[in-house]
Amino acid sequence: MNMKFVNRAAELRELDAASKSGGLLVVFGRRRVGKTRLLRQWLQTRDGLYSQAIEAPLALQIQQVFADLRPQLETQIVPKTWPELFEVLSLQKRRWALCLDEFPYLTAVDASLPSRLQKWLDHSLPRGCLLIVAGSSTRMMNDLFLQRAAPLYGRARKLLHVQPMDYPAFCDSCGLRPADPDSFEKFSCVGGIPKYWEFVEAGQDAVALAESLYFDYAPYMEQEPQRILRDEGVIGLNAVAVLQAVGRGAERPSEIAGRLGTAQTNLSRLFQQLLDASILTRELPFGESVRSTRKTLYRIQDPTLRFWFRVHSPHQSRWRSYAAAEKRKLIHDHAATVFEDTCRARFPGAQRYWEGDLELDLVVPDPDNHRQLLVAEVKWRRLSAAERKNVLRQLQSKWSHCSLRARHPNVRFDVLDARFLAG
Repeated sequence: MNMKFVNRAAELRELDAASKSGGLLVVFGRRRVGKTRLLRQWLQTRDGLYSQAIEAPLALQIQQVFADLRPQLETQIVPKTWPELFEVLSLQKRRWALCLDEFPYLTAVDASLPSRLQKWLDHSLPRGCLLIVAGSSTRMMNDLFLQRAAPLYGRARKLLHVQPMDYPAFCDSCGLRPADPDSFEKFSCVGGIPKYWEFVEAGQDAVALAESLYFDYAPYMEQEPQRILRDEGVIGLNAVAVLQAVGRGAERPSEIAGRLGTAQTNLSRLFQQLLDASILTRELPFGESVRSTRKTLYRIQDPTLRFWFRVHSPHQSRWRSYAAAEKRKLIHDHAATVFEDTCRARFPGAQRYWEGDLELDLVVPDPDNHRQLLVAEVKWRRLSAAERKNVLRQLQSKWSHCSLRARHPNVRFDVLDARFLAG
């Protein structure tokens, strides 16, 4: 489907603010999150310059960048080096905004580029002009701009992290009703990544969407995890094996290591790489920190990658043999995990809590009264009044056996079901 440009109001404001002062702006975010669409949309309103880097030898990269920019430049010079290209930009008579997209492709070929760019930014960037460098690799962009030893450390006025979009933006873009549970189950298959939304068709249910994206012949998502890992520089079979283990239910570090047949300490660096790349997320029980507890759980952060490793990978060989009800249940169970994340995201600071066999879905200081806690059970279905009352009673019973009770005597209990989508 042809996607309209929606949301991104906060990011557009940041770009407007950056254009007023000029300098260097760094924009990063995972593959297909919509960085290029955002930047091109904004640059169109400014008669801005844009070039997307290619994976090629240095001479071809410079040639490609210049070819992209030349129609809007006043010059007779054909640059052969980066300093020559920067000089062409310095000689332009008008104030400009330029985006170099997929910047890590350029630095991977020419390791001296960051130092050359630093020198130009410090001494020759025309006053009021804005250079935007963008990249999909979160880890590589961090290495280029956040490491103290990096030449470009501290040169950017701001680092703008383009995040996946939320469920209301998905519904707005795809013309779906937010209160409809089927809309949310579609969202759980495509997450907040606008590129994947292009596969959503009118009248299509969640099963048909999942089949077109994940299970058809040569589906679009077939190699997506490997592409994302490659973009982030996380290479090797162990990374995929960790995600396979997490997707199939192993959340504790010791359990993940056990399934891989290795010592937990051997995975520490890999866990950190996957966290830095925003592929895994680390969860701790509410009220505890890394220093105070070893109760760490790992989950796959993105709904689409979670679907790939939780549903697609274990069931791809047998999917066509499943009845429609079985397919719907697999998608429903996956959507339930995404719904929990969505509920917690509505309450800043909300976390799960667990001890022994006891687990609470959502614990957070009550937004309506910070002197008490809000403790909620999350159910991915519409509950009847009787069911809701029974779930609430079970939640109160769990709380009575929870060690948090001694520290937090004032509590409000709630049950969040599928009706929460309408709010």
